[in-house]
Amino acid sequence: MIAYKVLSPDQWTVEPDDQITLDEEDRFRRRIALTSDNGVEFMLLLQRAERINHGDGLLLDNGHMIKVLAIPEPLYEVRGADGLALLTLGWHLGNRHQPTEIYEDHLRIRQDAVIADMLQGLGATLTPVTAPFSPVSGAYVGKTAPNAHDHSEGAVQSHTHEHDHAH
Repeated sequence: MIAYKVLSPDQWTVEPDDQITLDEEDRFRRRIALTSDNGVEFMLLLQRAERINHGDGLLLDNGHMIKVLAIPEPLYEVRGADGLALLTLGWHLGNRHQPTEIYEDHLRIRQDAVIADMLQGLGATLTPVTAPFSPVSGAYVGKTAPNAHDHSEGAVQSHTHEHDHAH
């Protein structure tokens, strides 16, 4: 079976036939062999790599749908002393191409000791949390509408980008 289309929750009205639970990296793919939580094997085959968010559906070529769930991952919740401090922390994370989930009053990143030390040196407060992770999409990635999915309390959507340039 082939999953050929990703549907956001507002694009499908049928009950899913199954579900699959994936981490953030496996939710940004174009082509990969997958197995649903109940053992259904299928191939994800999309025209281009795209973000698959918590709650999206994968439409299979047999007409069935598999709901996507995000695995909770170990993250840091990052807070600054004020709005400007938080923006500055976000800038430093972006400058290092660090995948970041953005909220109004905090950021979330994967737990990383080197990045944690840098952020704390810049005055950040870090709190370990375990939650689904959907970092902000890069500017050149599809599906970048903010708050398209309400699974993470107002998070903006996700993706990391891949390219080389000097800093």
